[in-house]
Amino acid sequence: MPATTNKKTLGILAIAGVEPYQEEKSEEYMSDEQLAHFTTILNAWRNQLREEVDRTVGHMKDEASNFPDPVDRATQEEEFSLELRARDRERRLIKKISKTLKKIEEGDFGYCDSCGIEIGVRRLEARPTADLCIDCKTLAEIKEKQTIG
Repeated sequence: MPATTNKKTLGILAIAGVEPYQEEKSEEYMSDEQLAHFTTILNAWRNQLREEVDRTVGHMKDEASNFPDPVDRATQEEEFSLELRARDRERRLIKKISKTLKKIEEGDFGYCDSCGIEIGVRRLEARPTADLCIDCKTLAEIKEKQTIG
């Protein structure tokens, strides 16, 4: 691999426009710098989602029409329904982001809610709202599949 590889070449992508954290070898887990980094990511992500919600509301107000043709009306209602469903998922994600920011304030961020071990910076980079380590998350998904059938 050439010495001048960029982050995209390595498969590392910025979340919410924030570049991935570069750990120092002797750095303590969930140091002040790491916590500040994840706070920045979570706030930027939440702000992006809020802007999208505002855009949707504006779009729906501007585009709302009473079409005389029932097919056109149904098409518009379906489009609005899909947008609202997406915004509902984003609303739940905003709640989860707020919950995660609270965990940072309380000093509980970065540790598995189930077993208490470190979740890991790389996993948190991929999913900043993760509250389970990869092993506990895998077990939870297996149990969920077994109960659902």
